[in-house]
Amino acid sequence: MRLISNVKATPTTRRIRIALDGAAYEYRAGQAAWLGVDEKSEAAPYSIASAPEETARHGWLEFLVKVDGSTRFGARVSDLRRGTPLIVSPPAGSFVFPSATRERRFLFVGGGTGIAPLRSMIQHAIEAPVPGTLALLYSARVPQEFAYGKEFRALAREGRLTLVLTLTGAGSRWRHARGRAGLAHLTPLVGDSPPLCFVCGPASMMAEIPGTLESLGVPREQIRTAQW
Repeated sequence: MRLISNVKATPTTRRIRIALDGAAYEYRAGQAAWLGVDEKSEAAPYSIASAPEETARHGWLEFLVKVDGSTRFGARVSDLRRGTPLIVSPPAGSFVFPSATRERRFLFVGGGTGIAPLRSMIQHAIEAPVPGTLALLYSARVPQEFAYGKEFRALAREGRLTLVLTLTGAGSRWRHARGRAGLAHLTPLVGDSPPLCFVCGPASMMAEIPGTLESLGVPREQIRTAQW
C-alpha cells in the first residue's frame, strides 16, 4: 500500500490516506490498524477514520495521526511524501458500530484523535444508512484542535447530526459550549430514552464519561468504550 495524501488536520495531527491499489480490505466502522513505514520501524495502532463505504467507493483508508516525538509512526508522519510505501496490518478491535441493532438513537463522545473511529461510525451510519438519530459531543483544548470540525458542522446544518462542541481552553470568540465534556453537556443529549453510546478520547474522558452516562440512566451495556 502507498501514501496518496498527507495533510495537516490540526496543529498536532495529520490526516493521511493510503491507497489499497486493488487489495481487498474489509473492516467495520470503529476498527483500527497498525501502521509502519518499513519492516525495521516500530508500527503503531491508529483507528481508521474513513467509513467502509468510503473505502469501497474510493479505494483508500484514512487515518488521523497524532504527530509525536516517539520512535513510532507518529514521529515520522510529517515527513512522509506521496507515493511512500506503507505497511498496514489487517483491521483489529472490537470497538465497532453494530452490524444490526434495534437502537434508533446514537450518541458519540470524543476528544483528541479519539474522534477518528467516531467519525468512521458516523459516516457509516449516514451512508449505510442506519435508521435513527445521531449526536456528537466533541471536546478539544483550543478551537484549532477540532479535527473534522468543518465536516461535522456541515452535517449539523443539514440536520443529519446533533453537534455539541465544547472547549476546555482559551478561545476569545468561541460561541459554543465550554468545559470538559460532562454532565451538563450530556444531559440534553441523553434525554429520556437512553441512546447507544460510543466513547473514545483521552484517559480522563474514558474514566469519567461512562459513569456520567450511567448516572443519567444509560445502562452499562449501552455504553461502548474504545478498546483494541
